[in-house]
Amino acid sequence: MLKVGLTGGIGAGKSEVSRLLVECGAVLIDADRIAREVVAPGTPGLAAVTEAFGEDVLAPDGSLDRPRLGSIVFSDPGKLAVLNSIVHPLVGARSRELETAAPEDAVVVHDVPLLTENALAPLYDVVVVVDAAPETQLDRLVRLRGMTLEDAHARMAAQATREQRREIADIVIDNDVPLADLRRRVKDVWADLAHRAHAPHGTSPE
Repeated sequence: MLKVGLTGGIGAGKSEVSRLLVECGAVLIDADRIAREVVAPGTPGLAAVTEAFGEDVLAPDGSLDRPRLGSIVFSDPGKLAVLNSIVHPLVGARSRELETAAPEDAVVVHDVPLLTENALAPLYDVVVVVDAAPETQLDRLVRLRGMTLEDAHARMAAQATREQRREIADIVIDNDVPLADLRRRVKDVWADLAHRAHAPHGTSPE
């Protein structure tokens, strides 16, 4: 098994890259999706979040009001740290369960938005960073996700810098390109990862 950590700044296009890797044959473990599962209604995670931040972070149906919670934590590093201390251990435990269930010869891609921020690179055999210029990120967040410029800037400021992410990367995927170019690059990366997965001790083909 080759354990791959996939990360990138918000709006860099990491979700598209993970989708393309799955098309190639990767087993995807999506930290964002798991983060939603562990705070679903009725879970201990949601109870802990509500205790920390109050009933105001709940939607009328009892689910977590993620935009409301985001507006609270992404402008306050202390509150963000509290949220992370609740959610991250739950996500980590579930991720390990899913990894254990994957085939022995699989390329397991962990899609982890805060891989850099939480110094998780040593957990993976290979770290892949999806990179895009800050201007590209802002455009996608505002135009495609409907964020205000203020919210987009706050989300980006709460994450590692572009330089910090690139420093921990074994492989960088440039996503300031058309989709066809991105698809070709991902196929090349997949060939590299598949080679590493079947090489002795997951070594690089170089």
